[in-house]
Amino acid sequence: MKTKYSICAAAIGLLTLATVSCNKEAKTETTITNNASTKQETAARAEYIEVEPNVRLHVTDLGEGKPVILIHGYPLSDASWEYQYPALIKAGYRVIGITLRGFGQSDKPYGKYNYDQFADDIKVVLDKLNIEDAALGGHSMGGAIALHYAAKYNGAHLSKLALFSAAAPCHTKKTDYPYPFFTKEDINQWIELNNTNRPALLAAVGARFTLTPTSVPAGIGAWLGNIEMQSSSYAMEHALIALRDEDLRGDLPKIKIPTLILHAKQDNIVAYALAEEMNKGIAGSVLVPFEKSGHASFIEEREKFNDELIKFLKK
Repeated sequence: MKTKYSICAAAIGLLTLATVSCNKEAKTETTITNNASTKQETAARAEYIEVEPNVRLHVTDLGEGKPVILIHGYPLSDASWEYQYPALIKAGYRVIGITLRGFGQSDKPYGKYNYDQFADDIKVVLDKLNIEDAALGGHSMGGAIALHYAAKYNGAHLSKLALFSAAAPCHTKKTDYPYPFFTKEDINQWIELNNTNRPALLAAVGARFTLTPTSVPAGIGAWLGNIEMQSSSYAMEHALIALRDEDLRGDLPKIKIPTLILHAKQDNIVAYALAEEMNKGIAGSVLVPFEKSGHASFIEEREKFNDELIKFLKK
């Protein structure tokens, strides 16, 4: 009888040990799974996206919600959206600033710097980030590139388009298109200045950038100048060639998504007449004029700019 009880006790002990062991293993496995899940949820977002071998673009990827993609103007970077990022995050959006190749902290390879190349790079970034139902916005040359991307890729990844002081559809006068401020010869002079005295080129552009010399604080002007000097001289030259030669008039009727156009009436770099022409050429587009800024409405009239953009996003 004693032996039977001993055997039973031993069996119960072994069963208990096995149960405890299983519970520990299950608990450990659950903890590992939960840790892995938490790690995946809190993993840092990529700051660089490779768009082709040896070419990485710098991105600023902040916030949660529907995505808003921002493309900077010439010759800035994604850093120039510093005063849009907080407003968009607070409004409930994920905002992604992309720095074009050759500018800011993006790689600066030898090669093409035209609207097709820039649009292709944007497509790779949006593909790799699995972006859908996004609003794409661009300033100045970035606006022309955003327009070309939407036309070339038939609005892939996009639900809305926003053009800010966009240097589109043409940045130079043509015999059949008198609206831009600059002739081909004017841009050629800028190219020559870029290749002989780049600070002088930036000063010439800067003199036209804001409505008045005091439209932005001196510190903001210096900050923008520092961003510009991060750009590759080669990229700046070839981007000017693109600004001089590209003609996107054929892209306008291809835009089939809701489009917002924000443009200052006293812009001294991209004529307001171009915004009016885009408004006519893009079906259903909405043009909002700015009265108290020049080419830098996103800084000079920051509150109105952010409010109009967010209002458009929420429609």
